Amino acid sequence: QVQLVESGGGLVQAGDSLRLSCVVSGRTFGSYPMGWFRQAPGKERVFVAALSSTAGNTDYADSVKGRFTISRDNAKNTVYLQMNSLKPEDTAVYYCAARNAIAPRTYSAIYQYHYWGQGTQVTVSS
Repeated sequence: QVQLVESGGGLVQAGDSLRLSCVVSGRTFGSYPMGWFRQAPGKERVFVAALSSTAGNTDYADSVKGRFTISRDNAKNTVYLQMNSLKPEDTAVYYCAARNAIAPRTYSAIYQYHYWGQGTQVTVSS
């Protein structure tokens, strides 16, 4: 059974940084595309960042380009989301997701992912 567990969320001030981690267990991690999504109160879950399984391709939502970086450490079965210059509008529950198919491309739609973590809260105060 595949499990994704996020950590690293918290309460920070605008302009601060956070690094979210997502540990994947239950299967070989290194070959699968990964993504981060977020859901603010009363809003739909939306795409934040994605990383391909090979070739190191990345994709970002326009709202986070230049501030967030997605990366992976296959030896640790972990994907990261480095978030810099945080803004109050970044406040949300952040979810990591894994796609059950090897592909040298990124995915930005919720339905394209097969496994999800439970989420970690990020709150940015002004």
